[in-house]
Amino acid sequence: MGTQQSGNRCWFRMSAFSPGSTVMQILVDADACPDVVKDMLYRAAQRAEVNVTLVANQFLRTPPSRFIKSVQVPSGFDAADNRIVEMATEGDLVITADIPLAAAALDKGAQVLDPRGTWFSRENIQERLTMREVMDQLRASGIDTGGPAPFSPQDGKTFAGQLDRFLARHVRKPGSEA
Repeated sequence: MGTQQSGNRCWFRMSAFSPGSTVMQILVDADACPDVVKDMLYRAAQRAEVNVTLVANQFLRTPPSRFIKSVQVPSGFDAADNRIVEMATEGDLVITADIPLAAAALDKGAQVLDPRGTWFSRENIQERLTMREVMDQLRASGIDTGGPAPFSPQDGKTFAGQLDRFLARHVRKPGSEA
C-alpha cells in the first residue's frame, strides 16, 4: 500500500480481513479529527495489525509502526474529501464529522462513524444534510448559531466503543480462524 496524495484533510487507511471480502479499509477525515481519536486509531492499528495512513494538508507526526503511514497533501477545497470518496469502497469505514463527505461515502457503500461515536446512515443522512443547510442559511443571514460542543471524554469513550465493536465484527487478525 503506497502513500497517496489528496486534499485538505487526512484519512487513515486500515487493511484487514472482513466478512465477505479480503480487504477493508478505514478512511478518516482527520484534519479536524481530535488527537485522542487519532491515538485510539494508532492503538487499534497495532492491536488489529492493520495498516493506517494519515493524510492531511499539514505535517502529521505519527508513531513509528509498520502499520502507520503519514502523507501530506496540498491545500484545496474538499480535495481530501474527494480523495477519500475516490478510495472508499463498499464495506469500508469512513470516520468524519463532515456531513457531505459522510453522504458521499454512504453512496459508495461505506459505513460512516463520526469522531464522537455517532453513526451516519442511509436513514439519517438526509436529515443531517438538511439541518446543515438550514444552519448555513442562518449563519449567512447573520444569526450566530454557535458550534459543536467541545470534544468531551464521554465522546472519546463512545467513539472507542463503536470502533472496538466495528473491528470485532469486521477484522480478523492474520492467523486467526474465520
